[in-house]
Amino acid sequence: MSDKNFGTLLLIPAAVFLLGLAVVPVLQSFWLSLHRILLTLPGLGEAFVGLENFRRLAADPDARGTLGFTFLFVIGTTLCEMVLGLAMALTLNRSFRGRGWVRAAILIPWAIPTVVASQMWRFILNDQYGLANLLLFGGDAVSYRAWLADPWSARAAIMAADIWKTSSFTALLILAGLQTIPDELYEAARIDGAGPWKQFRRITLPLLKPALLVALLFRTMDAFRVFDLVFVMTQGGPASSTSVLQFYGYKRMFTEGDLGYGSAVSVV
Repeated sequence: MSDKNFGTLLLIPAAVFLLGLAVVPVLQSFWLSLHRILLTLPGLGEAFVGLENFRRLAADPDARGTLGFTFLFVIGTTLCEMVLGLAMALTLNRSFRGRGWVRAAILIPWAIPTVVASQMWRFILNDQYGLANLLLFGGDAVSYRAWLADPWSARAAIMAADIWKTSSFTALLILAGLQTIPDELYEAARIDGAGPWKQFRRITLPLLKPALLVALLFRTMDAFRVFDLVFVMTQGGPASSTSVLQFYGYKRMFTEGDLGYGSAVSVV
């Protein structure tokens, strides 16, 4: 058997696995989105309605608000994580005492399961015994704020929780790119009289572009898929202000029983 055919043979199990657990469910979701399926009224059957669910979605003000916060979440968290990740990676790339311990400590937030991290942030922002109120107002319990009951502070809290958890993952990807840049380039630049800023702008950033693009791609995809953070911290509240598309589709499908419309949200 040739190397090409042998390689193809080895890929078959992975292809079957992806087909069964990724491609087929996506196609099935699209098929369900073309039907009117109400789990609370099974007697109505599964009528084919074509693109009616997508037309409903385009006219749904709740869906538009959810889509708006989804984009705000993706753009805000991704930009902050890229900047913080780059800063952490540049720091960790330098030689200093205890660097190994610092690297391990920075990865702890990313290693914590999202459900656990979300619950931790709920405790921190609790309006009665949360650490945030204690640090800001001390023993003045009258001034304590209900952070997750205000739309804007709840949105900021969810974004802060995601940035805290995943900036270290971005830093890890960027750090891998930094370590591929030869030290000889920096030595030559220093001999030519280039300062730290010029070295960063003319050497580090251009050669780091592939790693930055990979980190940006991963973080953008993950931010669009956020669900558990919203589910645990706010359940989409208050007044659906923190609802994202993933959670909105889940709520329409499993809470309200509108399987066809919820599938259309998921497809979008």
